[in-house]
Amino acid sequence: MTLHRVNAAAAAAALACLAALGPTPAGAVPSPGRPAGPGPTPPPRFVPGACPKTPEPIEALATARCGFLVVPENRSRPGGRTIKLAVAVIKSASAKPAPDPVVFMAGGPGGDAFDDIPFLIGSGLNKNRELIVMAQRGNLYDQPNLACPEVDRFNEKAVGFGWDAPAAKQLMLKAFRECRARLTADGTDLSAYNSTENAADFADLRTALGIAQWNVYGYSYGTNLGLAYLRLHPQGVRSLAIDSVSPPQVTKLPWGWGSAREGIDNTFDACAAEPACKSRYPDLRKTLNEQVRRLEAKPLTVNATAPGGGTPVKVVLDGGALLNLMVGFNVKPKDLPAALDELARGNPERFAQGRAKDSVQPIGTAAHGLTQSVACAEWVPGTSRSEVLAAGHDAFPTWPDSVLAQTPQLPFEYDVCGVWNVASNAARHRVATVSSVPALVIAGSFDMKTGASYARDAARTLSRSTSVLIPGIGHWVVPQSPCAQSVLASFLAHPTAPDTRCVAGLKPGPFTIAPK
Repeated sequence: MTLHRVNAAAAAAALACLAALGPTPAGAVPSPGRPAGPGPTPPPRFVPGACPKTPEPIEALATARCGFLVVPENRSRPGGRTIKLAVAVIKSASAKPAPDPVVFMAGGPGGDAFDDIPFLIGSGLNKNRELIVMAQRGNLYDQPNLACPEVDRFNEKAVGFGWDAPAAKQLMLKAFRECRARLTADGTDLSAYNSTENAADFADLRTALGIAQWNVYGYSYGTNLGLAYLRLHPQGVRSLAIDSVSPPQVTKLPWGWGSAREGIDNTFDACAAEPACKSRYPDLRKTLNEQVRRLEAKPLTVNATAPGGGTPVKVVLDGGALLNLMVGFNVKPKDLPAALDELARGNPERFAQGRAKDSVQPIGTAAHGLTQSVACAEWVPGTSRSEVLAAGHDAFPTWPDSVLAQTPQLPFEYDVCGVWNVASNAARHRVATVSSVPALVIAGSFDMKTGASYARDAARTLSRSTSVLIPGIGHWVVPQSPCAQSVLASFLAHPTAPDTRCVAGLKPGPFTIAPK
């Protein structure tokens, strides 16, 4: 091990624990701890164990040091039960790694952090440092796991309904009711699965592993969490790198409309700046507006095959589905001009295939329970349906209200939160992070989920931050951009003076030009 230790006792204790316990079966997850009776909750601790058995083998886990972080489920309730969070410490590729590792904060919330490991290694995150990956509370390989297979199965069926269809709403709410009932029957406190507790878990992980300093890298929701972590637990943070930024102080439900508009505008502007794309697709905004209105008035039902093949499924394309296929990158930005033009000419194949893609869901992988516990506690409180609609009108003034009433990627969210019923955490969480810790703020110009301009909201209060905008890249920039990888590596080596020169010469890649 090459982790920079706070003291030798912590390292010795961890090694002694490993020797005493021995390995646990691959993929096994211990049950949540329950105190035998009244009394204080045991202090957080790291319990070594086997690495998770992932659906697809991850080579780096074969040599990683794994185990579980044991923490209180709800720190405001002394004597309550404990939960176990899966952890992997991945070796550095260097024979002489730097003493300060990188800890990763995944997106979502509810995304499988272990599934991201190949992308992290491919991006060089463990080139000169150890890489620490922990499944945020409630995720896959944790106990409890807040997966909702009921919701996964609904999502497979949802492609056959209009985006805001009443039948889809009822089936979605039924799925969340069933998931909530199942999780709470086991005693899970859904209100404890929020960013404040999540950040405290990472603070406890650093202490439990005996690490004096580490570097934090997060993307999407991981940036929201990373900023909260830096604000609440600044001790031991050498640097913070955030990619595709969602600042806590501005991340509210109506916010999704501004991000969608910004990413779409940047994509269309890039097409207009490319002579071949501009000539072939001269007025994409008009085309998009017309197609949203047309499909919302008269949805299109077709049979389509997912991009990976398989049996064709019935899919419905209405205005809301069209917008969300763009925001979700089911149709890639480089293909978007061609897809819209083909749609206008009567060929919906690219969008239909994009919707069919969602008919195949990995059941039980995404922690929808964590997603909703965070969204309903931190993004929804203090907002209203009328604010969402107003934000939609600001972004797309000519679109029908039926499209604009649902925040992109989160349909029926107010109704879902009524079912999920967790306590608000908004007042504690919606606070700007003011810090002089060196920070790298990365955005992609084509990002329709976390608009590039929102990175400025985060950077404004990070006094020693470096901001980079990578043109032509959408959500989660670093794995898609060699330049961003180079900047991140330079930042980790020199946090106050990273080399950003590669950014200056970047341009979006060419768009797909389909024959007429």
